[in-house]
Amino acid sequence: MSAAAGVPPINFRAHELRTGSEGGARADFEKMIAELAGATTPNVRRIEANPGDWGVDAFAGDLDGAITVWQAKYFMPVTTKNHSQQIRKSFANALKAAQANGHTISDWVLCIPSCMDGPAAKWWDGWKKRTEQDHGVVIWLWDETELLRRLHSPEGDQVRRVYFEPWGNAANVEDRASNIRTGLFVGRAGELLALEAAFAEAGGAVVHAVHGLGGVGKSALAAHWAAGRPEAVRWWITADSTAAVDAGLAALARALQPGLTGQPAEEQTETAVRWLAGHDQWLLVLDNVEEPAHIRPLLDRIPDGRVLITSRRASGWHHYGTRICLDILTPADAMELFAQVLTHHGPRDTSGANAVCKELGYLALAVEQAAAYCAETGITPQNYLEALAKYPATMFAASPEGSMSDRTVARIWRLTLDRLTDTPLAGDIQRILAWYAPDRIPRDLLDALAAPPQVATAIGRLVAYSMVTDNHDGTLSVHRLVQALARTADPRDPHRWAPAINRARGQATILLAAAFPTNLEQPGNWPRFRALLPHSDTLTSLHVPDRDTLDTARVLNFTAAFRQAQGLPTAVVPAFERVLDTRERVLGSHHPHTLISRNNLAYAYAAAGNPGRAIPLYEQTLGEFERALGKDHPDTMMTLNNLAGAYREAGDLQRAIQLFKRTLQDRERVLGKRHPDTLVSRNNLATAYHEAGDVNRAIPVLERTLDECEQVLGNIHPTTLKLSNNLAAAYQEAGDAHHAILLHERTLENCERELGNDHPTTVISRENLVAAYRSAGALERAIALHKRTLHDQEQALGEDHPHTLASRGNLALLYAAAGNLHHATRLYEILLDDCARVLRPKHPVTASVRANLARIRSM
Repeated sequence: MSAAAGVPPINFRAHELRTGSEGGARADFEKMIAELAGATTPNVRRIEANPGDWGVDAFAGDLDGAITVWQAKYFMPVTTKNHSQQIRKSFANALKAAQANGHTISDWVLCIPSCMDGPAAKWWDGWKKRTEQDHGVVIWLWDETELLRRLHSPEGDQVRRVYFEPWGNAANVEDRASNIRTGLFVGRAGELLALEAAFAEAGGAVVHAVHGLGGVGKSALAAHWAAGRPEAVRWWITADSTAAVDAGLAALARALQPGLTGQPAEEQTETAVRWLAGHDQWLLVLDNVEEPAHIRPLLDRIPDGRVLITSRRASGWHHYGTRICLDILTPADAMELFAQVLTHHGPRDTSGANAVCKELGYLALAVEQAAAYCAETGITPQNYLEALAKYPATMFAASPEGSMSDRTVARIWRLTLDRLTDTPLAGDIQRILAWYAPDRIPRDLLDALAAPPQVATAIGRLVAYSMVTDNHDGTLSVHRLVQALARTADPRDPHRWAPAINRARGQATILLAAAFPTNLEQPGNWPRFRALLPHSDTLTSLHVPDRDTLDTARVLNFTAAFRQAQGLPTAVVPAFERVLDTRERVLGSHHPHTLISRNNLAYAYAAAGNPGRAIPLYEQTLGEFERALGKDHPDTMMTLNNLAGAYREAGDLQRAIQLFKRTLQDRERVLGKRHPDTLVSRNNLATAYHEAGDVNRAIPVLERTLDECEQVLGNIHPTTLKLSNNLAAAYQEAGDAHHAILLHERTLENCERELGNDHPTTVISRENLVAAYRSAGALERAIALHKRTLHDQEQALGEDHPHTLASRGNLALLYAAAGNLHHATRLYEILLDDCARVLRPKHPVTASVRANLARIRSM
């Protein structure tokens, strides 16, 4: 079909020209359909069915509701009735997939790049009418005629330019020269569209740059795009130096005028520049530009034409046009690239390829390198993954036979760092950042390394060469494979010598340990703790505990203490155990820091619902504190207070009250009656009275202590909020529901505002308010609020934590009080099984659940 005047014609065979095969054309046509659909319909997404064919290549809508489906079939050169079986099967698969995955199909669009012959058109009309009636689906046909109309519409213009314009008018140019060579290429539809849009402007020289990390696929993108351009001359120049640019221009001159062969190189280069200056139907790809200065003299002399630059440098291109930052492949595209390389010579087992691609961070060169290695050696992707874990230095440097040995991630990044040797701090920072999580590394962690201008310059150079990404919010990011390489020793690479890597790990640990706030209780410090947690977790997971230093122990101690304060006790026990092992090994068993670690571990055991392990450890630690520091030292009194708390957790309230009294007396004598630690001791004693059933004795103590806490610490201090919770609960126990509800509601409001919805104190406050509502007969309000409490506890503490189990029992009790005995019984039966699995037989929660279940069954 001919196009309108001035509009390049469209030949759908261009898909085969673009990809070089009919199979590639089919996939290319599917991608084109998805982009064309997206140009006219919001939120269109491609979909990959695994396994099999869903009858869906793209869809709009949500997969939990109604969707519009596009199904592409590359029927060429004409669609006949012989294709009807494929059409019916694709539609049936779409319906089957919809039923299996919980969505419905409102519209189904068949897309074919050809027209139907007479018998096919007659069959289609009848089948469409019957199928729409039978299934309630609206069926559409985008055949050659409809596709041409849409591609020439304003909405489809960019899609047409990318997929077809280069193949429409290139044949009209007489003098042609090209050295563009393409290889494997996947994905990047958005970047290709961006390039087309950037180069669509007319008149004068058009210069744009693609930048990104070495190995991300800049050259592959440039080659794939340039291969389809319509310019008469399309020339590729490796431009990593001025000499390389001159050599590339000389080669262009010889291609344009073969008679120049044998002439001086300078004359050939000058001839090429003069030719470019006098013509406009040309495209230059200047690949791997290291410095803008290398190409500036050339660009100053060529007023017309098109120039595409690729570079690892992210900066220095502000004088030019559009800059496209190329990121890693999508997981689906990375898997497609791996599969293409691995199965190039025949079918191969690709199981485990997804895991390899993920481990390699979806970096194009690394994925291609790994797949080629598997293809040549015959190992499976899973074997490759195991070898990468055991022999990282070897695998990073491995290249298949016949490939370019300098095209490995190890070699490319070494060359990049070679460019930064005049800024030694840049290499140090690269190795330090390798020990943190890859994303959102606080930039101020590096402040102590040198004077601010020096640190800023070093980071700036790493950013300029795409080795580090500045997120412009005070954080940095590094590709995970760059990190893996930077912490993998290789004596052949001066940037990866073992002593430098070990020194960087030590520096990373020291910097991180110094970055934590010292006050855990201040809500204003919590965002900082949360920002540092991923980096401490990564750092401490990257080497064995036997190599922990005191700085490593400090990092672990900070993160464990914060998690414990936030209500995640089971997650902190292994960390505190590791801290204690390190301090005993380095400092000895009787050092004060070791004793504090032993105290912290015992506290973690008790908080995790295991007072049986906590009590003997506390008693041992208390005795050593008394011998080493005396009975009046704050750490000794802290350990005595914690020991009392462990006895309370174990249900031995008599012993707990004795120890709480002793602690309070010691703290009042040594610290004073209004010291924060003294107020905490008074609260603990009153709470023990309450739990022992002596609520009338607890209330006056709590009222006095709360009043003093508000004066000393303020109304919203965490200790004040805990006291407020405890006093309201005591009012409730004493039967004063009115005052209990008022105080609970005020406390919950303050907790949610200051601590957040998920903080343990907030959860406890909400649960106490539930109990108050229940006592007042407001059961519907109690059940609704308690469900929220239980959900938060499951998220914060885990489903098996004693507090969570107790909260489940309280919910069952609420249903029983509301008269729903059947539901309450079922909840208690499930809960009793979980208590038997998680807790010891005589645990108070288990006993309470068993008693309540028996009572409800008897009703």
